[in-house]
Amino acid sequence: MLLAAKLARWGDRLLTLAAALLLGGLALFGAWSLWDIAATRRAALPEQTLRFKPLAAAPADSPGFAELRALNPDVCGWLTLDGTRIDFPVVQGADNMVYVNTDVYGDFSLSGAIFLDSRCPADFTAPYSIVYGHHIEDGGMFGDIVQFTQSDYFAAHTTGTLITDDIVYNIALFACVQADAYDPVLYDPAQSPDALLAYIKAHAVQYRTPGSGPVVAFSTCTEAATNGRVLLFGQLLPQT
Repeated sequence: MLLAAKLARWGDRLLTLAAALLLGGLALFGAWSLWDIAATRRAALPEQTLRFKPLAAAPADSPGFAELRALNPDVCGWLTLDGTRIDFPVVQGADNMVYVNTDVYGDFSLSGAIFLDSRCPADFTAPYSIVYGHHIEDGGMFGDIVQFTQSDYFAAHTTGTLITDDIVYNIALFACVQADAYDPVLYDPAQSPDALLAYIKAHAVQYRTPGSGPVVAFSTCTEAATNGRVLLFGQLLPQT
């Protein structure tokens, strides 16, 4: 009986120790998760990179932009959507997976970077270019894109700017579409301009008649569906 009582006491102690270790592990994991979320959001906000933003009057001669391009030759432009928190450099990798979890400095980051489809010319001279970014809560990266599905937000935000080495484009935003990640038209950079514009108009949740010029899409994911995407469309108008 004494042996059985001792074994029972040791069993209780082991169970207590195991429970304490489990709770401690869960607490550490929770703390790490909160830190990771906060770090991801900080890295996804433009304040981290705005010191590199080029001057629209002379992008190639902007010291900060030249410094950023020296740090990462994949940098191909700078995107600003007026009135939003989207104010980031644009990169282009060898394929579309490179910058999903890599930041503009080439370091691992869950927020990734804003990147141009690898199938598109890096100077945005194609009739159709596609730019991707993660949907980060609190407006990080392309988090503000989903707000363009709302009519009031879409009506209040109509312009942006894209700066490359050689040219500065005004962006006239004209449509917002909710789509699937495997949409064969919207995610095909080789799509013919006429067919693309007709498809956008037919599927848009927000729309105004565009002018003429190359089309650029800004794509991000949604929280509502695994393969759900929101695409914001604009036309590139060279500044004169």
